[in-house]
Amino acid sequence: MGQDQAKQQIEKGLQLYRSNQTEKALQVWMKVLEKSADLVGRFRVLGCLVTAHSEMGRYKEMLKFAVVQIDTARELEDADFLLESYLNLARSNEKLCEFHKTISYCKTCLGLPGTRAGAQLGGQVSLSMGNAFLGLSLFQKALESFEKALRYAHNNDDAMLECRVCCSLGSFYAQVKDYEKALFFPCKAAELVNDYGKGWSLKYRAMSQYHMAVAYRLLGHLGSAMECCEESMKIALQHGDRPLQALCLLCFADIHRSRGDLEALDAIEKAQDLAEEVGNKLSQLKLHCLSEGIYRSKGLQRELRAQVVRFHECVEETELYCGLCGESIGERNSRLQALPCSHIFHLRCLQNNGTRSCPNCCRSSMKPGFV
Repeated sequence: MGQDQAKQQIEKGLQLYRSNQTEKALQVWMKVLEKSADLVGRFRVLGCLVTAHSEMGRYKEMLKFAVVQIDTARELEDADFLLESYLNLARSNEKLCEFHKTISYCKTCLGLPGTRAGAQLGGQVSLSMGNAFLGLSLFQKALESFEKALRYAHNNDDAMLECRVCCSLGSFYAQVKDYEKALFFPCKAAELVNDYGKGWSLKYRAMSQYHMAVAYRLLGHLGSAMECCEESMKIALQHGDRPLQALCLLCFADIHRSRGDLEALDAIEKAQDLAEEVGNKLSQLKLHCLSEGIYRSKGLQRELRAQVVRFHECVEETELYCGLCGESIGERNSRLQALPCSHIFHLRCLQNNGTRSCPNCCRSSMKPGFV
């Protein structure tokens, strides 16, 4: 397939994708990837595949195409392509809750020599880094990154980026329990969608509605929360976005729990199945915590013990525990500290231990090697 034909097929795929014929678009792009020898064309179609799989919530596939795109960028020996591909790799790992890897790839992006793409993608790099810091509960660093991304958006009149940052800020303030701001920012995102988002993916509307639902629920406005969550779920079902469906089910469960409804456990179980299917470990942790609280309140000791065991297994898998005291990180409010190697500990444990070296790294270096 020649360069011109590859361009035509990529554009054909984009037209199908914009008209919500996603599977047909993917077939067109995969055909280009299989038959085109043009590196630039292959790079562009890989970018389309990364974006499409991201918006559908197929994060493992997204990562696979991002890795291939990195290799293509290296063959092209172009700094702009390399920056774009590293950003896609960072986003893929962010979606899979591999937050340390996300931060590492974002730092690689920021460390690349001056590129034309840097001015356009710098805000998106900051946003992805902020989401990763938030996933690790490094709130100050997360807020700094979000504010930097917001400045990029304002300076470049990038309403789409501003919308995404507002959704992330909504999540940030929900976690630090400033519920008024947790509602303000997704409402701002929804305004941006209404004003500028005619040609945008419906994913933006779905995400703003989801974050509004979370904030309304936290503020006790359960009717508004249910309305927003239903709107988000409708779009998620339409696009086949399974991770967003899982988030909506989690929100539904929270709403029912706040009302004292028995439907909460059913919604949690469905959300757990989806979270496990897509490999979202952070959502799995939250769902185990929710189930644990419900079973404890009902005095169901056997079910409670099962959830506690599953929670700690998930903590082990995500390495979200302090290497000094062994307690899980993120289960309750506590001050944390990341060492230069990016391993995280309770601040009090580091202060009490008084060591400058990382205990996790020391243990790894002492493991026996096999020849």
